Amino acid sequence: MDKQQILKEYKKQEDKMCLSQILDKIEFSKSKQKIEFSDFLDMYQVALVENFFRKIKFDNYKLYGGYEDAERKIAIIYPEKYDEEMLQKNYNKILKVVKIILPDEEKGKYTHRNYLGGIVKLGLKREKVGDIIVSNEGAEIITLADFSKILLEQLPSLTRFNNAKIIEKEISELEVQEARIEEVKIIVPSLRMDNIVSDLIRTSRNKAVEVIKQERVFVNGQNETKPSKSIKVGDKITVRGKGRFVIKQIDGTTRSGRTVLVVEKFV
Repeated sequence: MDKQQILKEYKKQEDKMCLSQILDKIEFSKSKQKIEFSDFLDMYQVALVENFFRKIKFDNYKLYGGYEDAERKIAIIYPEKYDEEMLQKNYNKILKVVKIILPDEEKGKYTHRNYLGGIVKLGLKREKVGDIIVSNEGAEIITLADFSKILLEQLPSLTRFNNAKIIEKEISELEVQEARIEEVKIIVPSLRMDNIVSDLIRTSRNKAVEVIKQERVFVNGQNETKPSKSIKVGDKITVRGKGRFVIKQIDGTTRSGRTVLVVEKFV
């Protein structure tokens, strides 16, 4: 396999590095006839890798983050002899959950940013950690299995978690609460993506264009960088760092011809 030839159309060095590592995993899996898996990929990388698999017509993979709606996922590459049942039996060997249970007086005190900030403060590698699911009780941190021990050892050294109980769980024991959905209405001049993103994240259209060009906007799981892209009813929009939304329906137009949209916002 000529990696240079396969990757020549990718201009960004970080994209080439990511996909080069994926190609290595494919080769290792084939030669060793065993499962291989990547570090956690962010939403941009998930879309990049998924499109790459389709491009090279490779089917023996699973993008998995511990639960259905996970944003950060690993790429699991497996031999042809594996079926879905065999693959699922390996999930608990690949991923773990580190659960932080806060004392009563601190429940509801911390946000996603606080938990992620603690990991970063410790100098730990972000790519070893998946989604962080925050609740009033604390948080469940999805991590690569061999990295969970490091979290268990180092998280208690943070002042904010001095009195917390920190335990390891199997990924099959992950507790994901059903997302709360808030229905909102927005009024836009057109169904262009920049107009809609501007209203969704409550910023100027120029700022929305910047966010789109920073590759932070995903429509139906695919990274979109064209501000003029047309959005339709049913589209799922994720703005990295700002939230997830579903365009539910068109609810008429104003006298000035602007479109009224009903949007489901995940909170």
